Amino acid sequence: MGQFKENQLVDRLAAAAKAREATIARLRARPGADDPTVLARQAARRAIVQAREVRVAEREAARQAAEARRAAEAAAELERQAAEVARLAAERAEQQAQLAAAQKAARDARFAARKAKARR
Repeated sequence: MGQFKENQLVDRLAAAAKAREATIARLRARPGADDPTVLARQAARRAIVQAREVRVAEREAARQAAEARRAAEAAAELERQAAEVARLAAERAEQQAQLAAAQKAARDARFAARKAKARR
């Protein structure tokens, strides 16, 4: 069986320094803000954001149009119902007027018959 080797302090410090140097090298290797690839990437991101904003605005406009259409349909339905109620009320009033006229005619006929009978 092999012997377990402990890292010495010097080994650990060297490993940490090596990791620090690797991180610094990665940061130095990054392209600058004026690099064409960075600028192209930023332009692509801006285009994506603008396209997203356009899609959101289109969805909002479509939602508002649908909401306005639903409101107009609801208003038309309410108007149709109000017209139906008014028509039914007019029919009912007409029926009541006809009934009242028929009752008056019947009453007048009975009264005239009594008067005619009394005159005989």
